[in-house]
Amino acid sequence: MELVSNFISQLNALVWGKPMLVMIFGTGIFLMIGLKFMPLLNIVKAFKLLWQGRQSDEKQAGEISSFNALMTSLSATIGTGNITGVATAIFIGGPGALFWMWITALIGMATKYAEAVCAVHYREVDEQGSYVGGPMYYIKNGLGKKWLWLGFLFAAFGALASFGIGNTVQANSVAHALETQFNIPLWLTGIVLLILTAAVVLGGIQRIAQVAGKLVPFMALAYLMAGLVVLITHFSAIPDALILIVKSAFTPVAATGGFAGASIMMAIQWGVARGIFSNEAGLGSAPIAHAAAKTNDPVRQGTIAMLGTFIDTIVLCSVTGLAIILTGVWTSGAKGAALTIAAFDQAMPEAGGVVVSIAQAVFAFTTILGWSVYGERCVEYLFGIRSIKIFRILWILAVPIGAMGDLSFIWLLADTLNALMALPNLIALLLLSPVIFKLTRTAMNKSSYQT
Repeated sequence: MELVSNFISQLNALVWGKPMLVMIFGTGIFLMIGLKFMPLLNIVKAFKLLWQGRQSDEKQAGEISSFNALMTSLSATIGTGNITGVATAIFIGGPGALFWMWITALIGMATKYAEAVCAVHYREVDEQGSYVGGPMYYIKNGLGKKWLWLGFLFAAFGALASFGIGNTVQANSVAHALETQFNIPLWLTGIVLLILTAAVVLGGIQRIAQVAGKLVPFMALAYLMAGLVVLITHFSAIPDALILIVKSAFTPVAATGGFAGASIMMAIQWGVARGIFSNEAGLGSAPIAHAAAKTNDPVRQGTIAMLGTFIDTIVLCSVTGLAIILTGVWTSGAKGAALTIAAFDQAMPEAGGVVVSIAQAVFAFTTILGWSVYGERCVEYLFGIRSIKIFRILWILAVPIGAMGDLSFIWLLADTLNALMALPNLIALLLLSPVIFKLTRTAMNKSSYQT
């Protein structure tokens, strides 16, 4: 077992190393230039389209509203990365890591846009009448038979990764957060999570989307409001904090207090890596949810989809990062969720830990729901619709196992598979980029996009 663990550790270091980060970042830059910076120039328009997309248009093909498609993808995206991931990036890479998270998110908007455009353009209707799509389908329908092996690889990696990064690891995060803060036994959390997960997942994507459409906006706003309390109480320090963030992005940060110091490369690597981990731009997961949107316009859905990266990183991760830097706890030596709790505790003594723990628990639960869609679609692609019921049962049963288990190896394996998902997806996006650019140019003059 130790041999296997060492091999996975080395593979993890490789797939999340500099070549992968360069590929993800480079693909985003290539798409952004090819789109003539359209994602950055249309952020306001994207929010308008999102507001219009709250109601399903029965004349449009699909299963769920455009709004709920985004909320479903955000339910999987907003998670431990917004709390623990940001804290880890700053703990290792210093304040400058937050700057590179911002850059990664802005570039990643082009990638997320392209993924959703392809997902809607190349989606299929399965035997049950469900709209299915994602990297495996735009590889199959966009690149042809000779690339089918690439779609198979994505689906295989996605199916396996979902049980780790999207299920057991998240259940474990919920259980330990509640045990630490409220002394709730791990087994009790596992049972409650099993019941809640079953109640939602057995209803399929439509029920998941309905729950996500209500829970995600509420939890995101609640965490945002709590974070704003920290920012307001340290308002006068914001200018200096922003200067420190930008300066640290381009100059080494010396060791101070409990902070070990960081080079420019550490700031870049950890900022980019944790940014991608948080918003999932380029990994190929989000387009699976967007493929089910009720729309006949791939560009319209792509424009809405890119907001997922903006909301996750530019808004929510920024709240966490600024809170940690403004309060000065980034030099304390604390790491992970403890670092975020320490920041919130400064503005809200004793209540900070409660807020962060509850947010972490809710974020992780919605991740379980969102990733169930991703895993199910990957399994269906590999084994057909008869596998869906089996998958849902296994998914539900895995939750309490994750809540009570020691998942150090599972986390490592899932994190590795998560990165491996990106490779087929990025190759497909680069090969399909002429189609993405053409669809975008054509849509720019259409009233359906401009309304």
